[in-house]
Amino acid sequence: MTTLNPEKQKQAKQYSRIKRQLWLADTLFGAAYLLAWLFLGWSISLRSWIDALIKNDWLVVILFFAIFGGLYSLLNFPLAYYSGFVLPHRFDQSNQTLKDWIVDQLKGLAIGVPLGILVIELIYLALRSTGDLWWLWVAGGLLLMNVLLANLAPVLILPLFNKFIPLGDDHKELEERLLKLAARANTKVKGVFKFDMSKRTKSANAALMGLGNTRRIVLGDTLINEFTLDEIETVLAHELGHQVHNDIAFLITFGTLSTALGLYLASLAFNHAIIFFGFASAANVAAFPALALIMSVYGFITSPIDNAFSRWRENMADDYALQSTGKGEAFASGFTRLANQNLSEVDPEKWVVFMFYSHPPLGERIEKAKRFVSS
Repeated sequence: MTTLNPEKQKQAKQYSRIKRQLWLADTLFGAAYLLAWLFLGWSISLRSWIDALIKNDWLVVILFFAIFGGLYSLLNFPLAYYSGFVLPHRFDQSNQTLKDWIVDQLKGLAIGVPLGILVIELIYLALRSTGDLWWLWVAGGLLLMNVLLANLAPVLILPLFNKFIPLGDDHKELEERLLKLAARANTKVKGVFKFDMSKRTKSANAALMGLGNTRRIVLGDTLINEFTLDEIETVLAHELGHQVHNDIAFLITFGTLSTALGLYLASLAFNHAIIFFGFASAANVAAFPALALIMSVYGFITSPIDNAFSRWRENMADDYALQSTGKGEAFASGFTRLANQNLSEVDPEKWVVFMFYSHPPLGERIEKAKRFVSS
């Protein structure tokens, strides 16, 4: 059975601490950026300048966000570069070249910018057209978009970043095991695929992606190359546990309700911010930094609640994996291997779990599997 590597755990603690520090720096920078636009008058000045150029509401929104978002991305680039490229290389977690990292950023922009523009335009359409109920329309629109993206991502978006290929004869036994596991969970899948995770990272992972006709099992090549068949089976059984417990529907429902509540509360606070900062109306794009700041505060406050809900569902999925496979030793070994390979901290401090962890700490999950073996 695989054992924890003490040196890896020492590195994991340091790695996790630095990532939290970078998260704090990014959060504070984002807040300072929004406050500067509000209190220094940049937002109103930019809107006035744009009004002198164009009058079309749709184009006003696009130009405002091109400047507002572009400047933020430019100023935040050093932090993004360090956290996304330098730090993973420093801890030997990345295989990516600088060229490939830059290409990924450009691909992300090519996908994210049009989607972002679509979301923002729909938000401002709701603000212009639906009055005080704009928050309800936005929540409904975001729900539809999330469901659509979950369905289309495996076939349209993710293949732009990774190559997905069927397992084939080289991994026939693994494929048969996983398909039988899916059948026992009454989960229909389009097949089992591996993807070239190793071209970016040394970490390993598996997932059940897509909805309906696009649902498929995907395995990182790092997982296939480094883990035993039993270990991979328990990792995938955990993912199937989410299907058995209808977690996708639960999480979408919970997320939608949380978003709707957040948007409703934001609409109340937004009305006060509009008066305080002297904006013409809620539909004035110059007021967006105030809305973004309000939603950021709401997200920060509710994040521990969202994480606690997620940890509850993840615990249930672990229970299913153990009960459906009966392979507690393989589960413990596999998640120990994940801790070593992914440089994951097994025993984080309780406040760290409370604030940041959407999954139970690996140490708890490993101990649960060991108890299952001995029971």
